[in-house]
Amino acid sequence: MEVSKLQKKFDQELDLGKQHFDNKEFSLAFYHFERAHILGQPRYSWHVKSHYWMFKIGLRTINLKEILGQMIRIIGSAGSLFGKYPVGNTGGANVSPFKAMPIPDDLKPFFE
Repeated sequence: MEVSKLQKKFDQELDLGKQHFDNKEFSLAFYHFERAHILGQPRYSWHVKSHYWMFKIGLRTINLKEILGQMIRIIGSAGSLFGKYPVGNTGGANVSPFKAMPIPDDLKPFFE
């Protein structure tokens, strides 16, 4: 089975986030996990992975709001199974889990 362009980009963003996470560059890691979240929302397992890594950042930075927010969002990721999710939402606890947001211009081609 050929890997889609969307999956390649999702994997790339997730991998960049993990590299920054390993280097304790948590702001940069979070940025890439947000981008992975935008790309991964339509696929349940991808959606959960992006929230899992945001949760790990919350743990590592001892950010209670992010930890609790990600726990809720991991459960809420089940919406992807039914096509129910706010398109473009970046997935962090700093935004409403119900708010649709504009997709960054460089990510739009992956949704066409």
